[in-house]
Amino acid sequence: MGFVLFALLIAAMVFSATMGYMSLSAGEVIKVVLHRLIGSGVYPDPVAAAVVVDVRLPRILAAAIVGGVLAVCGAVFQAILRNPLADPYTLGISSGAAFGASLVIVLQVFGLALPDGLSIPVFAFAGSIGTLFVVLALASGDRRLSSTSLILSGVIVAAILSAAIGFLKFLADEQVGIIIFWLMGSFSGVSWTNITVLIPIAFLGLAVCMLYGRELNIMATGERTAATLGVNTVRLRWILLLTCSLMTAVCVSVSGIIGFIGLIVPHLLRHLVGPDNRRLILLSFFGGGILLVIADTLTRAVLPSEVPIGVLTALIGGPFFCVIFKKRQQDGIAGL
Repeated sequence: MGFVLFALLIAAMVFSATMGYMSLSAGEVIKVVLHRLIGSGVYPDPVAAAVVVDVRLPRILAAAIVGGVLAVCGAVFQAILRNPLADPYTLGISSGAAFGASLVIVLQVFGLALPDGLSIPVFAFAGSIGTLFVVLALASGDRRLSSTSLILSGVIVAAILSAAIGFLKFLADEQVGIIIFWLMGSFSGVSWTNITVLIPIAFLGLAVCMLYGRELNIMATGERTAATLGVNTVRLRWILLLTCSLMTAVCVSVSGIIGFIGLIVPHLLRHLVGPDNRRLILLSFFGGGILLVIADTLTRAVLPSEVPIGVLTALIGGPFFCVIFKKRQQDGIAGL
């Protein structure tokens, strides 16, 4: 299953690179990539090479990595919080990133000179990390760091930040459109600099999450059983919450707010491969990458004008969320 999803991800990325204002064949795309990677003797068309390498490939790679990271974080959050509706935004991290980005846009409106292309990602990252620590500080009154405390803390902090973002929109005046577009998510401004930041964080975080796959399986049996089997659930929660929150913060600082990937992909894969987190985490990375590459291709090359990708994922994920919620209600009633 892992090889199949990996092959589908590569195929989706190649197919995406062929589409756009300038249509290319899969052979041309592969020729360009091979020439850049291994210096193959067949020199590609210079225009095609520029389009693929400088314009399309950074965006496609970013979509694959961000989608994979969000799906992995969704799978881990659902495991450690034991809540099927959890995803990377449960703890309010997206609201923190949105607040940071909105703040720097407003500061620029008021004349504060900041480097373009650097300020928004840095402030979004700082907002995400700051929100994480506020949520953990609120939840730390519960020594067991229970899922209920974490979720409620995330909801409280997200509500406060939402109001703060609304105030910043009011202050932004004519620049409010930039804030709104960033909140909806987009890969249009991604560069190779962003990719060099995403890749190490994504794969180091993935390695940490996979390392604790067995412990997550044990934790699903209940905290008492996990403690009996030698799993320190509080320590495990701290490690994985910090890891996944940092991964999500980096993604949000690059692409803006993209929701529901972490909700959809782990659920679909659990039905296909089962709940074993040792397999599910890696497969979620591939599955999330496939979903977001396809979604970004639709917004970039298929629709008449580019739609923020967060809007498309919300249109897909919203009904999916409702189905899961209703099923959870029915299961609860059936269990009475």
